Amino acid sequence: MTAVSSSVRTIRIGSRKSQLALVQTHWVKKQLEGKFPEIKFEVHAMATQGDKILDVALAKIGDKGLFTKELELGMINHEIDFAVHSLKDLPTNLPQGLVLAAITERENPADALVLAQKYQGKQIADLPDGTVIGTSSLRRLAQLRHRFPHFTFKDVRGNLNTRMGKLDAGEYDALILAVAGLERLEMSDRIHQVLPPEISLHAVGQGALGIECRADDIELISLLKAIEHPETRDRCLAERAFLRDLEGGCQVPIGVNTEIQNGQLTLTGIVASVDGKNLVKDSVTGALAAAEALGTKLAHILRQKGASEILSQIFAEIQRDTSAKQ
Repeated sequence: MTAVSSSVRTIRIGSRKSQLALVQTHWVKKQLEGKFPEIKFEVHAMATQGDKILDVALAKIGDKGLFTKELELGMINHEIDFAVHSLKDLPTNLPQGLVLAAITERENPADALVLAQKYQGKQIADLPDGTVIGTSSLRRLAQLRHRFPHFTFKDVRGNLNTRMGKLDAGEYDALILAVAGLERLEMSDRIHQVLPPEISLHAVGQGALGIECRADDIELISLLKAIEHPETRDRCLAERAFLRDLEGGCQVPIGVNTEIQNGQLTLTGIVASVDGKNLVKDSVTGALAAAEALGTKLAHILRQKGASEILSQIFAEIQRDTSAKQ
């Protein structure tokens, strides 16, 4: 690793203001302080567009950078030096002059079922017809509609505490949330079932943190590499290449799963229609060194199986919703 300058430097870390984002950012800060005690790190929190618009379904806002744009502008304007993102929120195409410098070790990337009191002890397959499931993710919605068309699905926004409050107040019978977020906020006791890949493939990058900075800050990039987790990086680069090739933002029904065994990476992906009626799925396996090429290969396979048509319909629907608001 390139040696970090011996001169004292204050490094400004950008974060969203949400509780989960700040927990994640302070975790990164602690990791860096442990490795570079001679450097001062400061956290600068700011609200993003996605944090401000809480009364509209994420997919209908029509913006891939909902939780990142303000942070990226802060880096470009030299107000902050790097930003910590939930990697699943970070678009696959970054603004000119910015790079994904490091990806930290992944927490469990799966989705979790969280139940209202009246359904304690049940799993998702045991829930009755008409059960009201809360989710703000088209990916989760499409897969669950495909598997459980007899449920009722309702959008839910807000931070984790807000969503839990709505569940406990009776607005929903169940929520589908990320295991990683619940664990990071020490709310894992609310998890009733970790959904297996057969029910819900997770979002690209889910459970991992992505650290973004200016491409020309070579010293900082070298420093950030010290907390990167190579296995997580390879898995996530494959997933992001898959998503990039399909031109899908974080608010389209694209799910993935990655496994590494004996130096080989297996990437599974799905593309589904929002109503869950059309779903294409396949897997590829190859060398870790070719992680991004594997993602591209899988995207091409799914296109041949009908993914392009499914995504074209979804993008057209999103465009109509966006135009109707203007």
